[in-house]
Amino acid sequence: MDIIAKKVNDMQIFAAGEAKNSFGKVLDTVQKEPVVIEKKGRAVAVMLSIDEYQRLQNLEDNYWGEKAYQAKQEGYIGNKESSELLMELLNEKS
Repeated sequence: MDIIAKKVNDMQIFAAGEAKNSFGKVLDTVQKEPVVIEKKGRAVAVMLSIDEYQRLQNLEDNYWGEKAYQAKQEGYIGNKESSELLMELLNEKS
């Protein structure tokens, strides 16, 4: 019997009990594509290979690095200046 419940958006979906009982199969599948784990018919988790996780982490790091670069180009004032401005604004409200 095939333990895969269904496939949606190119991701294999395993019921939690099936995933528990066939963890090796889930790990094998995760090496090829993300796997959704469902509990009582509701998606509760996604498993990724370590390579996919690191790829997503690198994308996020690059995104925030680009945001920081853009902020600097647009005149970001830096930590010290931000702290001083906040203190000044707080003192005005006191």
